[in-house]
Amino acid sequence: MVRNRAKAGGLEADGCEVHEGDVLEPDTLRGAGEGVDVAYYLVHGMGRGSDAGFVERERYTAGNFARMAKSEGVQRVIYLGGLGEDPGSEHLRSRHETAETLRNEGPPLTYFRAAMLIGAESESYRMLRQLVAKLPVMLAPRWLKTATQPIALIDAVEYLAAAPEVRASEGREVQIGGPEVVSYGEMLDRMAIALGRAPRPKLAVPVLSPTLSSHWIGLVTDVDAGVAKPLIEGLSTETVIADPSGAQLFDIKPMGVDGALELAVEQEKEPVG
Repeated sequence: MVRNRAKAGGLEADGCEVHEGDVLEPDTLRGAGEGVDVAYYLVHGMGRGSDAGFVERERYTAGNFARMAKSEGVQRVIYLGGLGEDPGSEHLRSRHETAETLRNEGPPLTYFRAAMLIGAESESYRMLRQLVAKLPVMLAPRWLKTATQPIALIDAVEYLAAAPEVRASEGREVQIGGPEVVSYGEMLDRMAIALGRAPRPKLAVPVLSPTLSSHWIGLVTDVDAGVAKPLIEGLSTETVIADPSGAQLFDIKPMGVDGALELAVEQEKEPVG
């Protein structure tokens, strides 16, 4: 499903059936679920994270999709949200409330929860990677000490793709992550090594709020400040697997942080298309 059929590239030529629709406009969703057994909901308005109605809009769009899926006979919805419990983070709260809306108003839900996705197109990865590449000395706000359990994007996709065949994952939460728990500061050091550089010295700063951090990152990297702010709010919260039982249903062994970073760096070098 795409908002603009003209931007669907060669999907139809490759045998895909394209439905033009917008989750903000429920009437455009009609027919999208007909003949569909499993629907993936991977919509998130990250770029509008500073809007006053951000969380409410996320809930509204998820509800539109869930009701369409249920009314048109979709048997299961699969959603990828985030790890971490922090009511002060609009980003994390919206991900969890999206899952609750999908669960309450739609077909049975498989709710994957992950921390940072390490991949060439991941905004979190791009932000940290550009900080390492462009700064000889790193500012060190408190969130660099936060614990996280990142996962390679390719491994997260493997979980998503396998879910329809793992019947026991229907109607439950599945927390996924790589084998290592690290701090974001350690992530930066290991990213520098993956780039063939020495880890950057870090200059501790007593106060650097998410808003100030987002403006700083907006100046240093090409990540939009409106995207950076909700990302940093999430980085301030521990994102570690608390319940591994869901992931144990899958025969998947995610790679470690170093392997994931090296793969992402290699993917950045590959030509698009």
